[in-house]
Amino acid sequence: MSNTIISSDFNFPGQVSVYKGKVREVYNINDDLLVMIATDRLSAFDVVMPKGIPYKGQILNQIATKMMKQTEDLVPNWLIDTPDPNVAVGHLCEPFKVEMVIRGYLSGHAAREYKAGRRLLCGVPMPEGMIENDKFPEPIITPATKAEKGDHDEDISREDILAKGIVSEEDYVQLEHYTRALFQRGTEIAEERGLILVDTKYEFGKTKDGEIVLIDEIHTPDSSRYFYAEGYEERQAKAEPQKQLSKEFVRQWLISNGFQGLDGQQVPFMSDEYIDTVSDRYIELYENIAGESFDKADLSNIHQRIEENVLSYLQK
Repeated sequence: MSNTIISSDFNFPGQVSVYKGKVREVYNINDDLLVMIATDRLSAFDVVMPKGIPYKGQILNQIATKMMKQTEDLVPNWLIDTPDPNVAVGHLCEPFKVEMVIRGYLSGHAAREYKAGRRLLCGVPMPEGMIENDKFPEPIITPATKAEKGDHDEDISREDILAKGIVSEEDYVQLEHYTRALFQRGTEIAEERGLILVDTKYEFGKTKDGEIVLIDEIHTPDSSRYFYAEGYEERQAKAEPQKQLSKEFVRQWLISNGFQGLDGQQVPFMSDEYIDTVSDRYIELYENIAGESFDKADLSNIHQRIEENVLSYLQK
């Protein structure tokens, strides 16, 4: 487990500040560039697990990079280059303080709310008579407020976002348009891989020029839920659980071990053997989502590798 990156403490030329999120660490360079390092931290129920997952950061970074390139004709994005398997460099942006969550199916959080008898999610009605993992008639957008470090993201309605002035109406209309376009493209890419894109979230920011761009990760197993398309209808007809391709398997393991991120709950012990199985599942996720074999980066000194590659890039 020593060959993972759990945290970083780099000091790059022109470094202004560092932001450390649940999974990513973002270095501001000269108030112009952002160097985003995808760590091997694992977050579930908005809680960071105590151990890192080998190759997880590389997997998330490479899927996000691939998906950004496959959607840049639809939505401009922040990405400039990837000088290291775990690193993306892009334009400095001011993030919007909402996550644009879009759901094509009644799964995860939406299914839990539905089972509790609620038929409104973020002000959006959910039809009666659905069972878990049914497809919505049309994808629904259920935004969440961006949490401060360590806090839970919270559901919020479009009306509340506008009423509180979190996002202007003009910008929010554009965010909704981009969200639907990206989800449609992601759905098409998933279909080519024999997958169903169930739900996902997108984050956006504004450049210094005022352009709205896509930031952070996109269509990764941390930000998205996938089902295998083969057998979906049969499993639904029998009300059986769907075969998933997301980090939901980690959430389910945690739930089965008495943890849902609630006050007073302790994260269950994760053995090295279990960590290895999670790493293997992430590699499986990569190969299914990306449609190619995963090329493992050298982990012998991951911190040194990242530092040298970023320094070399910044000095160009």
